[in-house]
Amino acid sequence: MRIRAVKRVIAGEHVDDVARAMGVDRSNVYKWLKKYDEGGLDGLRAKKAAGPSPKLDHTQVAQLRALIVECDPRQLQFEFALWTRDLVAGLIERRFGVVLSLSATGRLLRAMGLSPQRPLWRAYQANPTAVERWKTEEFPRIRAEADKAGALVFFADEAAVRSDYHGGTTWGEVGHTPVVATTGARHRVNMISAVSPQHKLHFRLVDGIVDADAFIAYCQALIDDYNGRPIYLIVDGHPSHRAKKTRQWVADQQGRLKLFFLPAYSPQLNPDEWVWKNVKHDRIGRAGITSAEDLRRKAMAALERIARTPSLIKGFFGDPDLRYITC
Repeated sequence: MRIRAVKRVIAGEHVDDVARAMGVDRSNVYKWLKKYDEGGLDGLRAKKAAGPSPKLDHTQVAQLRALIVECDPRQLQFEFALWTRDLVAGLIERRFGVVLSLSATGRLLRAMGLSPQRPLWRAYQANPTAVERWKTEEFPRIRAEADKAGALVFFADEAAVRSDYHGGTTWGEVGHTPVVATTGARHRVNMISAVSPQHKLHFRLVDGIVDADAFIAYCQALIDDYNGRPIYLIVDGHPSHRAKKTRQWVADQQGRLKLFFLPAYSPQLNPDEWVWKNVKHDRIGRAGITSAEDLRRKAMAALERIARTPSLIKGFFGDPDLRYITC
């Protein structure tokens, strides 16, 4: 209204006529004209009312942000490992003697550019130096050796999925939790798979436990399915990988298959972990299982789906922890 009134006066209309047409006192129109002379049209725009003065100054906010981003709550003598609004409010009161409500704490967190996120959990036993050496020295050496030998590089891992594993959400009526029918029996399927930087997936379902015999049988199938082409297989420290029987079998292959070991407690370096996330959380966990055979059939279907979707496998390697493989 202020802008329209001033524009009409500027266009040549009399102040009294404009005030009458707008239904305001002529003194208001003169005030608006003065604001226009002082600040142009921007001076006429509505301004947000000033809120209460912030309880933390800029220096305190910067200190608070650094503590949240750089510290585990347990380092600051809190009981839990995840930052919540409760914990942050407690930190603010402890450090600065300022009491904030949960809603005010949430607004402050967002104003600092922070948001609630699902964290990545990492084993504290992992050796950062060994991880960095694997990325920058050991794997590049393995890749160069494989290229020279004409070998295929695969990352392998084992996993199990149970019929009582559930994941995901479903829509339902507010106040009434939806019920999904599934088997009450506990069934289990063991699996082995290997994924390559060329976006190939090789897999087998395993009857019984995954021991050295099962792992050797899988490796033999991997060699056979790729027509005897040399395989450089990267695995973790699972007992079946380090067993004496396994080491002897690998030695007997005369270079057809070589084993290489990831740093301890570093599953984030293995792209095959994304295969299991896709199979277990994204597929089986949302499907609803009715029997042991149903679980096995759905596990096989989930793995086959990944194998015939190279673009999906390619996406696994987009994980920041796995970019060392394709760089």
